[in-house]
Amino acid sequence: MKRTITHLADGRELIYFDRRDDADRSAIDRRALDPRPVASELRYDPLTEEWIAMAGHRQTRTFLPPADECPLCPSSETRSSEIPAHEYDVVVFENRFPSFSGNFGTYEDAGGLSEVRPGVGRCEVVCFTSEHSSSFSRLSDEQVGLVMEAWADRTAELSAIEGVEQVFCFENRGEEIGITLPHPHGQIYAYPYVTPRTKLQLGAASRHRGGNLFADVLAAERAAGVRVVAANELWTAFVPAAARWPFEVHVYPHRQTPDLAALTEEERAAFAPLYTSVLRALDGLFGVAMPYISAWHQAPVRQDRDLAYLHLELFSIRRAPGKLKYLAGSESAMGAFVNDVLPEEAARMLRSQVDL
Repeated sequence: MKRTITHLADGRELIYFDRRDDADRSAIDRRALDPRPVASELRYDPLTEEWIAMAGHRQTRTFLPPADECPLCPSSETRSSEIPAHEYDVVVFENRFPSFSGNFGTYEDAGGLSEVRPGVGRCEVVCFTSEHSSSFSRLSDEQVGLVMEAWADRTAELSAIEGVEQVFCFENRGEEIGITLPHPHGQIYAYPYVTPRTKLQLGAASRHRGGNLFADVLAAERAAGVRVVAANELWTAFVPAAARWPFEVHVYPHRQTPDLAALTEEERAAFAPLYTSVLRALDGLFGVAMPYISAWHQAPVRQDRDLAYLHLELFSIRRAPGKLKYLAGSESAMGAFVNDVLPEEAARMLRSQVDL
């Protein structure tokens, strides 16, 4: 892999990840861009003990442009995009409209009982392929491996930023999910706090009697078998017994590891065919592209790394042909989920589509 660092016209960092050592990455961003926005403002909610980012500048971000104006496609002789090169393999760059950054502004007391502080951190965009009409499910194993190299690289680099407490790699796919750009891409958030869901999971792990909670969940699902969707020697994909979403799949390596940077070369290689087969199974359920969120759960940077267990949680809001699961009163107001599809039935349906 060749890794090349360059910068965009407004100073944002861009990194090319290439399979070829002779890839030319000398192209320059010739656009005239507005100054970078200041970092968001974090406000503390004393009732939930959670931090909320106030990022008003994100209201102006690009929203579903036509294909010939896509900012994630390579630049051409007649149009400049976020990627100056005329072709690329995998690209990572700082988000133009970040939720967190190191570009601080002025932060005033919000009043009440809410503490206010700057949204230190970093947000990056990961372009999985230069092919606008492709998808992660259609990437070759080699291309998935390059994406994983980029995820691992960025996890290690962002974890070293002062003030960053957790690194989150994820993909949103489909207009139903709320994407603003259809080009195959994901994002990476470097948070200045440990996220609420991670706190819940690690809290449960700390109270678990016996071995590691995540390892025990994996072992139990592999033993039961009924909810396993796909598996190989190093990874298992299963529908959790208490799935919140109509179609939800968790993908675990068989070895406990804290984050993507700690995966072995063999584990990275084994992940690609299993994961893309699960994505294709989702698309095959109803004969349409399945909207989904794919979320890597990694250990916090500075705490509970011995308890954490790297895994991916993948879920879709589509519950049937032409029908979506909306988060209504019980889920949105109370956080009390009601699932319309039995996990065992969801696993059976997905197994029937897996092409491993």
